[in-house]
Amino acid sequence: MMKQYMETKSQYQDCILFYRLGDFYEMFFDDALTASRELEITLTGKSCGQEERAPMCGVPYHAVEGYLNRLVSKGYKVAICEQVEDPKSAKGIVKREVVRIVTPGTNMDPQALDETRNNYIMCIVYIADRYGVSVADISTGDYFVTEIPDSSKLTDEIYRFSPSEIICNEAFYMSGMDLDGLKDRFGVTIYSLDPWYFDDAVCRQKLLEHFKVSSFAGLGLEDYDCGLISAGALLSYLLETQKNSLSNLTHITPYSAGKYMMLDSSTRRNLELCETLREKQKKGSLLWVLDKTKTAMGARTLRKYVEQPLIDRKEILMRLDAVEELKEQAISREEIREYLTPVYDLERLVTKIAYGSANPRDLTAFRSSLEMLPPIRYILQEMQSELLKNIYRDMDTLEDLCSLIKDSIREDPPIAMKEGNIIRDGYSEEVDNLRRAKSDGKDWLAKLENEEREKTGIKNLRIKYNKVFGYYLEVTNSYKDQVPDYYTRKQTLANAERYITPELKELEDMILGAEDKLYALEYEIYTEIREKVAAETERIQATAKAVAALDVFASLALTAERYNYTRPKINEKGIIDIKEGRHPVVERMIPNEMFISNDTYLDDKKHRVSVITGPNMAGKSTYMRQTALIALMAQIGSFVPARSADIALSDRIFTRVGASDDLASGQSTFMVEMTEVANILRNATSRSLLILDEIGRGTSTFDGLSIAWAVIEYISDSRLLGAKTLFATHYHELTELEGKIENVNNYCIAVKEQGDDIVFLRKIVPGGADKSYGIQVAKLAGVPDLVINRAKEIVEELSDQDITARVSEIAAKEQHPKKKPRTKRYDEVDIAQISLFDTVKDDDVIEELKNLDVGNMTPIDALNTIYRLQNKLKNRWR
Repeated sequence: MMKQYMETKSQYQDCILFYRLGDFYEMFFDDALTASRELEITLTGKSCGQEERAPMCGVPYHAVEGYLNRLVSKGYKVAICEQVEDPKSAKGIVKREVVRIVTPGTNMDPQALDETRNNYIMCIVYIADRYGVSVADISTGDYFVTEIPDSSKLTDEIYRFSPSEIICNEAFYMSGMDLDGLKDRFGVTIYSLDPWYFDDAVCRQKLLEHFKVSSFAGLGLEDYDCGLISAGALLSYLLETQKNSLSNLTHITPYSAGKYMMLDSSTRRNLELCETLREKQKKGSLLWVLDKTKTAMGARTLRKYVEQPLIDRKEILMRLDAVEELKEQAISREEIREYLTPVYDLERLVTKIAYGSANPRDLTAFRSSLEMLPPIRYILQEMQSELLKNIYRDMDTLEDLCSLIKDSIREDPPIAMKEGNIIRDGYSEEVDNLRRAKSDGKDWLAKLENEEREKTGIKNLRIKYNKVFGYYLEVTNSYKDQVPDYYTRKQTLANAERYITPELKELEDMILGAEDKLYALEYEIYTEIREKVAAETERIQATAKAVAALDVFASLALTAERYNYTRPKINEKGIIDIKEGRHPVVERMIPNEMFISNDTYLDDKKHRVSVITGPNMAGKSTYMRQTALIALMAQIGSFVPARSADIALSDRIFTRVGASDDLASGQSTFMVEMTEVANILRNATSRSLLILDEIGRGTSTFDGLSIAWAVIEYISDSRLLGAKTLFATHYHELTELEGKIENVNNYCIAVKEQGDDIVFLRKIVPGGADKSYGIQVAKLAGVPDLVINRAKEIVEELSDQDITARVSEIAAKEQHPKKKPRTKRYDEVDIAQISLFDTVKDDDVIEELKNLDVGNMTPIDALNTIYRLQNKLKNRWR
């Protein structure tokens, strides 16, 4: 047995081997040491012909999934080695084989999977400075492929899919990607595969054989050379781990990375699209607000929509048409939702059926789901929008499969597949006979015994049984002359004879082993039924996709109706015009309070950048996030929380909201902030929407203000970036830019002062704030009065006049370059080298005093000059 174990283990050295021995899966040697530590189970030993006992531990077979999931969730691969022949009929040691390898990206146990999200495995191939990327979810049959030109866009794709496992070629390790960072950030396991997986000819042959095509033109992959290698390597890996034909992977979908709005990690995190920033919970996220889906398939599809907004206007309008029609047809929509309620996860059920792991209850759940399709489709036939018509066309009612399961499988079958009571009475005559033989055998024997007594006149004739001869007719010697010719002598005793008849032999064959035969036959028939359903995988998957999309549109329609959302207009003119917009999540989190709505207007001309000032807690971040969320919701195809909205298509949304130390990678708060700013400035385009909050707050006032100023200039200049931007800041000095840069406009949060206290009005109004109300906010936060009063004293002693005056002066020079022409434009110098304030030196002040024309100065000019020079010196020695 241990020799067999070692031979098997040698083929799966990168896996923990679960080796089936009776009612346990056992592990030995290093596997046992690892498993006992990770699973916290007892480590023991086994004598295996060596001087020392081999370390050993084990888990019961009936509870294996729980232990398996714990190991896989920690990044281990587990090979399941089963007994593949009946121990009763085996000669010598029972034959064993590895029947599947479970990895983070291939685990299909329902207990380990979140039904509302996909479990993706990603294959990345790095060849000639390009990345081939393929992604699959074997639990649903999704399979995608693309090519990525650079590492930054690759990171975006990883964020988009959030795979639980990445496999790659060795060259990927040399590509410069921060693999440890990926592992930590995503909790993803990364494995490199042997070079043969990525052989071009092997990959192409695997794909052609699997999809049964003669060329890649039919698959749409002829232009994806690098992607083909990735897809082929992934297919080989899945075939090796799953040990089956992967018949549920019926399509491979090539896509362009530019088909969807790009959302980086900061934006997903800051906008709280699918989970909250702090608790990592769904409640409090945009998905939580929008998700009213009834099915697991719909929930997964809606998550995809939220994470992958569209950038094609026609596709967005088609979704909006579908949502609008379902919103208006409320009665039909609620009927559809009622029929969707009992529908199970068809995508994952058909995968279990295709893989041969579906139990009888899975099939009855599948059948009960199919019973809902005809009424849903009947309602859909009246719909007029293009997408709903497409769903009607794609939704096969699958009545043939529903009838097959209904006629063959009992209403409430057991979970076990080999213990009988699966096949419905009347479906198979042979099963019915065996079932009757099992239950009615004694009655049949008694009836035959009475019939034989009457026919022969032998009053003491008995039917008996023993293990050697089976069933027989026993006749005492006094009646043996009356035994008919069709009796066949089986055994002679001292005072009796034992006989057999053809009819009794037939009954014996039926009764003896009837239970074993019955269970085997029921399993055989059940397998045939399951295979018939599996043969229709492609039809089922198409229907499942249609059901999921319908569920999403019905959910979005209900959300729009319930929360008073409006249909957005979609434009390509670069205008974002929102009237009375609301934050979709915040207004749901404070249902008993009146949410203050606000307008937003941005365009590519005179309203490109909005500089928003005001105190903390006043609502700047909420206002900016709501603008981004409304724009994103519109491109999902959702109605939006506003009185009206005309939304320009954005290729990307960037947010830079708050920051924190990343000590693990040696980055301070300010470094994190500047890294995010650099990412935005390098990757945004004129079609992007930027949400920037408190740029430059992590460093000194002068440096921070300088950076914020420079960033605004860069963003606003159409020759450099020209992106629509909401820019919140505490540097109220930046309000000087309005009128100096033609497309920068000031807005502030209205605040009402009541003595030393302030009231936040939550309303965005034109104009800039002239102070930050920091001390008042500190007071609201509960800072002790002693500290508050001292802060008031200090703030009166400090003056920002030097900063404000200098800002005004430089802004004036920006407006009138003839007075002092700028030496370089941004296209000639790196932003990091730009400094707003020169270092003040005493000699500079002396030189300026020398050059003053005192005779031509008015008294007030003289006082202002002295005050300004004095502040320069204060700044120098402060």
